[in-house]
Amino acid sequence: MPSPSLIQKGEQVMTVCNACRYCEAYCPVFPAMENRTAFAKGDILYLANLCHNCGECLYACQYAPPHEFGIDVPKTMSKLRVESYESLAWPSFAAVAFRRPRRATTIALAFAAVICAFVGRPFTGRQINPADFYAVIPHDIMVLLFGAVGLFAAAAIAVGHARFKAGFTFEPEAARDVVTLRHLHDAGDCVDAEEKRSPWRRWMHHCTFYGFALCFASTTVAAIYHLIFGWIAPYAYTSIPVMLGALGGVGLLIGPAGLFLVDRGRDPELTHASERSLGNAFLALLFLTSVTGLLLLLLREQPYMPVLLVIHLAIVLALFITLPYGKFVHGIYRAAALMKFRREER
Repeated sequence: MPSPSLIQKGEQVMTVCNACRYCEAYCPVFPAMENRTAFAKGDILYLANLCHNCGECLYACQYAPPHEFGIDVPKTMSKLRVESYESLAWPSFAAVAFRRPRRATTIALAFAAVICAFVGRPFTGRQINPADFYAVIPHDIMVLLFGAVGLFAAAAIAVGHARFKAGFTFEPEAARDVVTLRHLHDAGDCVDAEEKRSPWRRWMHHCTFYGFALCFASTTVAAIYHLIFGWIAPYAYTSIPVMLGALGGVGLLIGPAGLFLVDRGRDPELTHASERSLGNAFLALLFLTSVTGLLLLLLREQPYMPVLLVIHLAIVLALFITLPYGKFVHGIYRAAALMKFRREER
């Protein structure tokens, strides 16, 4: 649960902003704020997840540090977001992963490596035909393992969404806001520092988002091939699953690497250290998933394919395990906050 002092800080910041209203055109936070005359804890957490961390308001604010009011909306909302993720986590004991993302990611990787090495046994010396993935880990075991972890991750995320209490009504305009990242360029592109603006943060988000979506589509099409048509992997380089996966993999190389570099160049006053650490752990897993996946695609005919397959699947499994307890959830709660914002706007 966010600490009372942090909630109080959020209330103070929003009260000052609500009296000033100079930044009302920058992002949805300010119109949503203006609908309120007081700020309960739920309001503060909703506004924190509505914030896209574009940074505009910090450099426009006359009350920003070193002013005695010390109003820093982006950094305050950044800290509130991370603590809101902790408070929404299910099961509750897993919330510690948000406080120690590097340790949580390392433990998940170690656990996933042991599991995948055990079920795959890539070092047994068995004769395996080139690119015969299911000779390393049988299809049924792979489906059982990743299906169970995926269902648990989906359930944990669903419980967190329900606890967020943003409602379940679908808003088409909010969906468009999500897929276009509209609010990362609503008032111009994101700022990285005072008088320094660039589109790179938005573009790298697009690469990451659509890269992830294409990889998911690739897996879905491959499952249809296998279960409905009986077409067994590996598939030709010109097949739909491979082309979707390759495009998605490139997106997940460019996007996470770009976001890491953009974040390193941004003013540290825009993002709290806890959110930056959380983001870096997630970006690292996405990047490693893409690197090992593309290497596996290119080197699938080589004799060391079994080892490379187990490494790749271990990283993917670690990604699945950490989805409800890492930066991935910011997309879920951001989308939920945008849906609520559009409902309020109507």
